[in-house]
Amino acid sequence: MSATAPNRSIQAEPGGRADLLVFEIVAKITETDIEWMAARVQAAFDTQGEIDMLIIMRHFDGAELGAVFDADAMKAQMRSLKHVRRYGVIGAPFWAKAMINLFSPLTPVEEKTFALEDEAEARIWISTPRTSS
Repeated sequence: MSATAPNRSIQAEPGGRADLLVFEIVAKITETDIEWMAARVQAAFDTQGEIDMLIIMRHFDGAELGAVFDADAMKAQMRSLKHVRRYGVIGAPFWAKAMINLFSPLTPVEEKTFALEDEAEARIWISTPRTSS
């Protein structure tokens, strides 16, 4: 697969380390782009074992119905319970923030949401080594 194309609704950003994936949402999420992202996440699970993820929703404009119910994305979400250590979201809309905060205590993933103006704090949090629990 090719590098991030400029017309994608999801852009990959350098994470600074192989086990950190950073994605920015720059438009309405398309089914093609959610599949592109899911493939990168699955590949990271296969090569790194465990990863951290940071999603930046600076320009989130919703998602196509096909993106919401995409099978590849759902598979990656299911595998994330065993392969994601930390999951941070910057600028999540209210409903997404509420869902993350509601379900976070029920998963082994350390999840946290941040306001857009707290992006620097989020980047520090995702980069700080997780202590064993």
